[in-house]
Amino acid sequence: MTEALLHRDTVLVVDDQPESLRLLTDTLETSGITVLVATSGQGALDLMAHVVPDLVLMDAVMPGMDGFDATVAIKANPQWRHVPVIFMTGLTDPEHVVQGFESGGVDYVRKPVNVHELLARVRVHMDHARAAQASAVGLDATGRMMLATDLAGQFLWCTPLAERAIARVEAGWDRERRQLPDVVRQTIERLLQRSDTPGAALRIDFRNDGDDFALELVLIAQYRENEVLIRLNQYDPVGDAARLQVRHGLTVREAEVLLWISYGKPNADISDVLEISPRTVQKHLERIYEKLGVETRAAAAAIAIRSAE
Repeated sequence: MTEALLHRDTVLVVDDQPESLRLLTDTLETSGITVLVATSGQGALDLMAHVVPDLVLMDAVMPGMDGFDATVAIKANPQWRHVPVIFMTGLTDPEHVVQGFESGGVDYVRKPVNVHELLARVRVHMDHARAAQASAVGLDATGRMMLATDLAGQFLWCTPLAERAIARVEAGWDRERRQLPDVVRQTIERLLQRSDTPGAALRIDFRNDGDDFALELVLIAQYRENEVLIRLNQYDPVGDAARLQVRHGLTVREAEVLLWISYGKPNADISDVLEISPRTVQKHLERIYEKLGVETRAAAAAIAIRSAE
């Protein structure tokens, strides 16, 4: 069963009505989708502890744990929060629709379900979820901290590494909050005023109970109609350089050069920061390559970034 799930789209249907379950199961399976079934919110959570589906179709009103509470629990679990939840409801009260979205749902369909509309929504949301997850994981694998907002500076998504960096600004912050800490959001709003200048950057210095660090926000590009990509650079020069020196057998100056390379700075900037000539920076870089057993600047930076994880 596990092998089959890896090769087929999988939808978890949560509904306490046998007739509804039968209709949904037949519709989805006829379309080549593997169907998992739960008849309660708690049953859905128990099942997801063993198999994580690609999407959940969630009945809103059920005895015991209802669909709203079950969705809140799904979104609170880091292993499940990427799974889109579509609510199914026969209720016409707009408050229930709003409650579904506030619980973490991405969409809703009315009962009785129009099967053609349902299939279209299921396919769209599964594709979107896969694309978003693949983008975040792919960017995270590069060792870069990436964040996306809309043109007004409202949070859209970020990589796990960026999530950890922002959590240093506001303890307990995570991607599900959908609202960035005020100081980060306000800095992004100022940065977006320079939207015609890719590479523009602003830096924020923090002191939180002895945790001194800086966060640089670099405008990369507007790459969709209403989506802006921003890179975060987290600076902790003293601590990071010390760790690199110990882990890789570098001199103090070599560790500092490698650190600023991992921050994405060119030789000219490193020369200014460390108050040494560009030629000296290059000589240190050559020795760093030799000690790390690499041949390129990108490979050295990747090692330095992984060392900080």
